[in-house]
Amino acid sequence: MGDDKRREADQRPAATLCIGVAGGTGSGKTTVANEIVRRVGRSRIVTVNQDRYYHDLAPLDEHQRIHHNFDHPSAIEEDLLVEHVRLLKAGRPAVLPIYDFTRHVRTAATEVVDPQPVILIEGILILAIPGLRELLDIKIFVDTDADLRFIRRLRRDMEERGRSLESVVEQYLATVRPMHLEFVESSKRWADVIIPEGGYNTVALDLVISRIVQMLQTTAS
Repeated sequence: MGDDKRREADQRPAATLCIGVAGGTGSGKTTVANEIVRRVGRSRIVTVNQDRYYHDLAPLDEHQRIHHNFDHPSAIEEDLLVEHVRLLKAGRPAVLPIYDFTRHVRTAATEVVDPQPVILIEGILILAIPGLRELLDIKIFVDTDADLRFIRRLRRDMEERGRSLESVVEQYLATVRPMHLEFVESSKRWADVIIPEGGYNTVALDLVISRIVQMLQTTAS
């Protein structure tokens, strides 16, 4: 091999493994994602959360922001999300947005992330976005009973996002539940693996993580 061809080969990005973790709000997606990161190795994974890509609602007044439908695919700037995943898969860094859930706006700050052997994308709607779905090598759906998901969401929104009980319940009935049935639940058919009981299903997690490690070894050889 000549020097020019050798340099060209050295500059090619390493093969990456793209994993999607989907499921309803409060299903345990983050628990599953965190366990994958912990066991595969934090230094080998870059995580991209769908929640970063909500549209900036700064032009709307407070009432409009509160009643915005965050559970419809149109709430996500999916073109930007797909673009960033493509960049990372190509071995290039991506500048990820940061979303402020207390004010429902995209902040001026951003986060630069570097490519890693594994790209892990997490979010309720990632399997409902065709352009993103086609980039995923492993598609995981975390399946948990609706009552448990609601309780977890209620706690999260009140404790972490400063929401009132009334506003969380109102949003759940108005948009979260119907959008889950229409878009999230129906996207389960695209999953390669369905994990019941979220991050507490150790048997399913063992199988998924073993498969990830095996695929990493194959791409590295």
